[in-house]
Amino acid sequence: MKTFFRFVLLALILLVVALVSALTAMRFAIHGREVSVPDLVGKTPQEGRRISELNGFQFEVERQYYSASVPEGRILLQVPPAGTQIRRGWQIRVAESLGPQRVDIPNVIGDSERAAEFNILRRGLDVGAVAQIEMPDVPPDQVIAQSPSPSASSIAAPKISLLSAEAPPAQGYVMSSFVGQTLANATVALNGAGLRVGSVTNAASPTNAPAMVAVPATPTAPATPAPGSIIVSQDPAAGGKVMAGTAVNLVVR
Repeated sequence: MKTFFRFVLLALILLVVALVSALTAMRFAIHGREVSVPDLVGKTPQEGRRISELNGFQFEVERQYYSASVPEGRILLQVPPAGTQIRRGWQIRVAESLGPQRVDIPNVIGDSERAAEFNILRRGLDVGAVAQIEMPDVPPDQVIAQSPSPSASSIAAPKISLLSAEAPPAQGYVMSSFVGQTLANATVALNGAGLRVGSVTNAASPTNAPAMVAVPATPTAPATPAPGSIIVSQDPAAGGKVMAGTAVNLVVR
């Protein structure tokens, strides 16, 4: 019995040793491919790319910022930072310095969105995020705010974000029934509701007379529906949802 327990204990010890050895080997295998990230700050993007690729990393200039301390055309920031242990093949992203801010931030508040974008771009700046918001009594597409503010100094990035007024959504209506009403009354009601009268046509008159030999006749223009004509059908039909400005076609008799 003692021999059996000794055998089990020895097997457990050997299993633990095997697991520790496997974990240690795996750790060395993983970390053995890791290398230290080189320091690229202060170098040109061309130098940064060359150094990165020599060390087995990818390289990308992701953004540009103004800086009073780092000369224009030099790397200002990098991610991951220098000295970080990462695996070969990973990407190093950097920000390039534009040097000190030399461009005044224009005032585009009150301009249309298109005019504001043109004014920003012609100064060598970029348009950042453009958002819209409903504003009563402000013409649609007019810029109502900007960031950075006009004539701002010591800004970080050469981008101006805009907030412009948005046109209010078209008002919706539930289509009423005009069947049985006069054309004149329906026209007044439609115009008052923000809708409009579309085509107005006369209903075809049923013919029950016996067939007779056709006699050529001079074609005549259809009669113009009178204001007192009675509506017999409409399109869109009653009960449907319509938007402001929708044309309603009517058939009268």
